[in-house]
Amino acid sequence: MKLRRLYLPLLFLPGSSHLGAQESSSVFNFLSLPSSAHGVALGGRNISLIEDDASLSFQNPALLGSVSNNTLGLNFLTYMRGTKSGSASFARLHGERGTWGINAQFTGYGSIRETDITGAQTGSSRPLDVALSGLYSYNLGERWAGGAAGKLIYSNYAGYTSFAMAADLGINYYDEEIDFSLSAVAANLGGQLKAFGDKRERLPFNLMVGFTKRLAHAPLRIHVTMSDLTRWSAKYYYSADGNTKGGRIFMNHFTLGVDLIPSDRFYIGMGWDFRRAYEMKAAGSGHMAGLSVGAGMMLKRFQIGIAYAKYHVSSPTFSVSLSTRL
Repeated sequence: MKLRRLYLPLLFLPGSSHLGAQESSSVFNFLSLPSSAHGVALGGRNISLIEDDASLSFQNPALLGSVSNNTLGLNFLTYMRGTKSGSASFARLHGERGTWGINAQFTGYGSIRETDITGAQTGSSRPLDVALSGLYSYNLGERWAGGAAGKLIYSNYAGYTSFAMAADLGINYYDEEIDFSLSAVAANLGGQLKAFGDKRERLPFNLMVGFTKRLAHAPLRIHVTMSDLTRWSAKYYYSADGNTKGGRIFMNHFTLGVDLIPSDRFYIGMGWDFRRAYEMKAAGSGHMAGLSVGAGMMLKRFQIGIAYAKYHVSSPTFSVSLSTRL
């Protein structure tokens, strides 16, 4: 009972809200949190953005091949009240075509009360999720790159622990002449080595495709990402009153983003996540819950980005990213 009383607040991770979405029946959902302020600004899911930002490799390891040698990225993100998440990434070139990297991320949930079956407080704990990844990206040709990431995942909730191993596989096609990028990713392939209890639970597997295109005659860049491509059943999405619409279910697989790029060193980003907007509205949040905004500046050896979004009804989310070449 104690584990259940601690675990319930932790189910409210991206996309779970008060709904029966896939995350609520899987573990390690902190892996779905974005680890780049630019990614947050563009809706939270983006696997095709080509930029000198090692943090983007969290969502697609193939993008690591576009990052400069010895690049360090740091990101900090506030989530639901009392919860903080952070990540670090490092990229280093290997030969003429390869790039290897190391990623680390954590999510801490602050101090959470432990209670017995009567509701009386018996103590407190500080739940924690951690993941460490090794990545490798290889340029398969002039326009193609592939990448893979191996993850070690650990969670501790009031003495209940779980370990898992997982892998991300990604591929990217990039045509620099027309500034067009196309990607596909299979994220979180793997399973638990040690479960919280007697029953092993699923990891939040996600199959995604997406593209990014800069317009030829305007300082705009368009981003489209489709996620959860292995789940199309109407049972996957339902509203608080139990009603669904087929068109809405289809659109809930999309995340859209747009960048205004007045110069190569500055961007203003905006995104819309259809699924987050749908679920947050059902959970009692406003109509604009799917909206995210942000901006970033790229100097010679240093980048900074900030973004705002809302992933939970209790509080907004702010993300700050820093990147530099060592």
